[in-house]
Amino acid sequence: MSDRPVPEKGTELTTQDAAQRPRGAIILAGSHGAIALARVLARQKLDVWFVTNYTPLPRFSRAVAQSRSWPGAENPGAIEALEELVRREKLDGYLLIPAADADVKFAAQEHERLSRHLTVLLPDWSSLQWAVDKALTYQRAAELGIAVPEVYPIRSSEDAALMPMRFPVALKPAMRIALNRFTRDKVWRADDRESFIRLYDEAARLVGADCVVVQELVPGDGECQLSYASLWWQGRPVTSFVAQRTRQYPIDFSYTSTFVETIDSDDVRQAAETFLASIGHHGLCEIEFKRDPRNGVLKILDVNPRPWSWFGLADAAGIDFGAAIVTLASGQKPPSMQARTGVGWMFSLRDQVAAVQLALAGRLNFGSWLASLTRTRTFASFSLSDPMPGIVEMPLTVWRVIARNLSGRR
Repeated sequence: MSDRPVPEKGTELTTQDAAQRPRGAIILAGSHGAIALARVLARQKLDVWFVTNYTPLPRFSRAVAQSRSWPGAENPGAIEALEELVRREKLDGYLLIPAADADVKFAAQEHERLSRHLTVLLPDWSSLQWAVDKALTYQRAAELGIAVPEVYPIRSSEDAALMPMRFPVALKPAMRIALNRFTRDKVWRADDRESFIRLYDEAARLVGADCVVVQELVPGDGECQLSYASLWWQGRPVTSFVAQRTRQYPIDFSYTSTFVETIDSDDVRQAAETFLASIGHHGLCEIEFKRDPRNGVLKILDVNPRPWSWFGLADAAGIDFGAAIVTLASGQKPPSMQARTGVGWMFSLRDQVAAVQLALAGRLNFGSWLASLTRTRTFASFSLSDPMPGIVEMPLTVWRVIARNLSGRR
């Protein structure tokens, strides 16, 4: 269990020391979630900086005042590069919010050093590792009585060949840090022993045998895919909501959600808050669950302690994470917020593809898809008040795919 103290119920949600209102925020990396976060922070009159070594999409948002490139979280000189940026641009006291997996790990591991200059919206690594490393996540969940998919303890090619298991199974990276085919896909499916051995060997080559998680493949479509999205402060929940990830792309193994809508679900909320309280969480977090249609059991899948791709759904449903963050960082208690149910978020470019694939598989009809459009109140990148990210996303995506393919051929 984490050693981070969890405040008693009823204590004030304030910063540990007297705090002044932050002047600005640095968002480290990210894509759609980073855009939505920048928009709500800019609405609070914060000076928003976007720092990345990967996708430039959030740079096109009018909410981003300044953008900079840096070597990236995995670079040996990452901490020095970020400190130099803060010193050179006089960003001391800004909020630091990592919005991609590698950057989350970097900020948590360098928490003490970064906290000399910035207000880091994360716990340190001793706490956060339980959320970031899937093997540790499943271990902690099991200790807390939260159901997890069956996990097969495979650590070598020999284990892959001999371990008794029920197919199909899913292979996942324990942490999505390095960028490669396995971490980009997020999950690989194996339907038999032969394909499993082949996929396991490739995954182990890409991320190392200790970083490959092999688990049962929990069946079920979008109605089974549930998430808890929240802001926590010093070990306590501030505001949260539950959502159903109705459609995704690819349709069986989600690289990204494409249609998400707010719902009520007490057991999702209870399981998520039990887990986050156990690690004394601090900052933003989304926890993915799946309700096993075979027995109705809710199983935890992933914990994402950063802005998630459909972060903009919160604002559309009435949860102002930006206002809550700024109020708390100023040493004050935010007003109570509650999300409206039945509000939708859509990644339209990929949802159209997902809808066609589901229709061809007999799992979606046109009427249902059209009804989801009527519930959509916000989109992944496009906004009438901030249109450029939505306009440039398609050409940027095409260019990135071409560049990746060319690089792979060299």
